[in-house]
Amino acid sequence: MTLQEWLNAYGVSHKNKTNILIHKFCVPAILWSVIVLLSVIPTPLFFKGFNFAHLVAIIALVFYFSLGLKPFLLMCVQLSIAFFSLQFIDESWQLGLGVFVIAWIFQFIGHKIEGAKPSFIDDLKFLLIGPLWIIKGLLS
Repeated sequence: MTLQEWLNAYGVSHKNKTNILIHKFCVPAILWSVIVLLSVIPTPLFFKGFNFAHLVAIIALVFYFSLGLKPFLLMCVQLSIAFFSLQFIDESWQLGLGVFVIAWIFQFIGHKIEGAKPSFIDDLKFLLIGPLWIIKGLLS
């Protein structure tokens, strides 16, 4: 699918203003919390500063690059901000987990209000589309 097809498909279950507002806060929070949680998973010494968050980010960036240079660069910025913030939280998995759980609760409340199931139920790749959909105005 093209980027526009992904964004259109994601938008089908995101039309309610309350749900959209919830997503604008919770999708970035979930992205951030996933980076936090993956970054604290112990890695072998030979990884030397490379952790599971880096690995997952690289895999995600390959997907974003397949959608185009602009989505790739915008996600590089979002992921860089998330990684940069790690230096200020002292690898707190508890904070990451708390943000993750609370953000997902709000996401499901938003979808209850919307009356539509989350897109990722049909295709897990929609979990990668959410952060792009939030900034879709920058993709034009």
